[in-house]
Amino acid sequence: MTEEATPPRRPRGARVDVAVDRGVFMISVAAQLAEMHPQTLRMYEARGLIEPSRSPKGTRLYSHDDVARLRRIQQMTVELGLNLAGVERVLALEAELDVVHRQLAELEARAERAKLEMAAELERVRRSLRADLVPYTGTTDIVRRVDVRAPFRKRER
Repeated sequence: MTEEATPPRRPRGARVDVAVDRGVFMISVAAQLAEMHPQTLRMYEARGLIEPSRSPKGTRLYSHDDVARLRRIQQMTVELGLNLAGVERVLALEAELDVVHRQLAELEARAERAKLEMAAELERVRRSLRADLVPYTGTTDIVRRVDVRAPFRKRER
C-alpha cells in the first residue's frame, strides 16, 4: 500500500486570510454586510462610487475594502446628510489628499536624505580644511597657515 502525497486538510472552522482588496463577496452578501439593498450597490456602481471586481463570468465581487467604502458612503448620506454628489466630491477630495500625503512623505524623506548628505559633506570639508587652518593668537579669527609667521623665523631683508 503506497501513500500518496495529499495536501493537509484544514480543520473545520479554520480561518482563511484573504487580502482586503480581493473581491470575495457576491452582491447579496456585500449588501447585507453594508446593511443596504443590493440595488443600492448597483446604483453606487453606476455613479462610480464603487468599483467591484468581476468573476470570469461577470458576477460582481466585493472586497472587504469595498464593504468598508459602502459603509462610509452610508455614513455620509445618513448621518451627515450628504447627497450622492456631495459624497462623490468628498471621496474625490480624500483621494487627492491621499496623493498629497504620499508626495509630502516622499519630499520629507528626500529632504532628510539631503540633510544627511549635506552634513556629511560639511564634515568632509571641515576635515580637509583643518590641516590648513590654525587659530591666530592675536584675534579669534581663523587664518591660513601660510599667512602666519613662525615666531622663531627671522625675517629676511
